[in-house]
Amino acid sequence: MLVHPQFDPIAIHLGPFGIHWYGLMYLTGFMAFLWLGRLRVRRHPDWGWSERELDDMLFYGALGVILGGRLGYVLFYQPGQFLAHPADIFKVWQGGMSFHGGFLGVLAAMALFARKTGKRWLGIMDFVAPMVPIGLGAGRLGNFINGELWGKPTDLPWAMVFPQVDGLPRHPSQLYEFGLEGVLLFTILWIYSSRPRPVGAVSAMFLVGYGVSRFLVEFARQPDSFLGPLALGMSMGQWLSLPMVLAGIWMWRHAYRT
Repeated sequence: MLVHPQFDPIAIHLGPFGIHWYGLMYLTGFMAFLWLGRLRVRRHPDWGWSERELDDMLFYGALGVILGGRLGYVLFYQPGQFLAHPADIFKVWQGGMSFHGGFLGVLAAMALFARKTGKRWLGIMDFVAPMVPIGLGAGRLGNFINGELWGKPTDLPWAMVFPQVDGLPRHPSQLYEFGLEGVLLFTILWIYSSRPRPVGAVSAMFLVGYGVSRFLVEFARQPDSFLGPLALGMSMGQWLSLPMVLAGIWMWRHAYRT
């Protein structure tokens, strides 16, 4: 039987301070975004991007991810808790980030970037989308290292015991998400975006790909204890992912029709 290695969540100890693995995963995602972005800029000079614009876009995007991710967690998952203790909103070191909130934050940040540069917002999102899954995969590795967001009990051969939870073998759902939202989605989007597509088609593929991946993994992931299953037995993650899938399907059809 597999047992979670119980990693130290702090990668580097600096006296009373420490650098957490989860923070390093965020840094890895941002650096991978920058490296892949520069690769695309050099390979496709006809797309009209410069490395300076890429650097500026990363700054806007990082703010959108962090602010949106935190506020999304507050609003979607524990609004009552944070309403009673608003100072806890700023305690990001205690955990609590939402992908869907970060996604909305990036949409808003890219809208500001589009206004500043005069570029088309949807065109920016098409450029950004293929580089996002690497960061998502890094974040899921951070979840696994921290031993959080574990899965439901199962008797599958690769089940894993998380000693900090109980002695039951569970789905290593963080690794499922790493494989689907990170590796597989990156591969699909990178190949799909390598050829000319209608404006909005790559963004639509991201919405569908992430939404379907997250929706499926939620069947194996343990629901948050303070939420549990919601209407129709679906989790909060599934309810937030369903609109992404529907919007992506509509966008993809609309892109090719126009």
